[in-house]
Amino acid sequence: MTDITLLDGGMGQELVNRSGDTPTPLWGTQVMVDHPGMVESIHSDYFDAGATIATTNTYALHKDRLDGTPLDGRQADLVAQALAEAAAARQGRPGTRIAGSIGPLVASYRPETHPPHAIAVPLYAGLARLLGPGVDLILAESVASVAHAAAALEGARTAGKPVWLSVTVDDEDGARLRSREPLTNLAHLEPDAWLANCSAPEAMEAALATLATFGKPFGAYANGFTQITKDFLKDKPTVDALEARPDMTPDRYADFAMSWVAQGATIIGGCCETGPAHIRAIADRLRADGHTIV
Repeated sequence: MTDITLLDGGMGQELVNRSGDTPTPLWGTQVMVDHPGMVESIHSDYFDAGATIATTNTYALHKDRLDGTPLDGRQADLVAQALAEAAAARQGRPGTRIAGSIGPLVASYRPETHPPHAIAVPLYAGLARLLGPGVDLILAESVASVAHAAAALEGARTAGKPVWLSVTVDDEDGARLRSREPLTNLAHLEPDAWLANCSAPEAMEAALATLATFGKPFGAYANGFTQITKDFLKDKPTVDALEARPDMTPDRYADFAMSWVAQGATIIGGCCETGPAHIRAIADRLRADGHTIV
């Protein structure tokens, strides 16, 4: 059968859920400061569930997101902590890898806020270079437009590690980015792998149909939100503006993941509102169907 890379699941929501703290616009970053070791515990739980990649808790650790907050000036320290907690969870687990997460500048799901290329590239590069020494690959996540993809890829390449680009697509038309640009407009870019993330599971079929034509390994990891609400698209949102889908049980999510494998995906996992139980369900299904998790 097929060798499948199994990513972990969501980190930000898992941190908020486990800490019990009130969410802030800094998402899981403040929780990491207030509860050191919790990130390591979550990474460990995902590895125990069958994941082979730990995605660092650095999605929102951009300088522009920290500017003007109590964490202003602490980007390097916070990245170092996130890397250390991922590395600690990886100890004694041969064959596992660490992916350095780089989220969007300014805001998620809002391509209209993305800075011009000349401003964006150095910001992506700054985070990528901090991540590079401690990761096996860079994972640029929730890429919402063609401009975002080009800038993130160029900046991430400066780390000297493989770069996986992961796009967030329209929940009702997975063949389009959140910017409404068709995914086919990305075909000229050359990351080491293509993924789709943080979109409805139902949208991934159309997204993968396009990504499969790009000539690179591809895959998906969807979210478990009911929808991306209007409140979450305001400035400095908090995660309590979003609601989990009650129907997205681990078994139901695994059904979607296995359908992506049937489409040829070789990299799968979970995004926001998926947890270790979802990853375990996927791992069990993969093994039952004769796939090898790598």
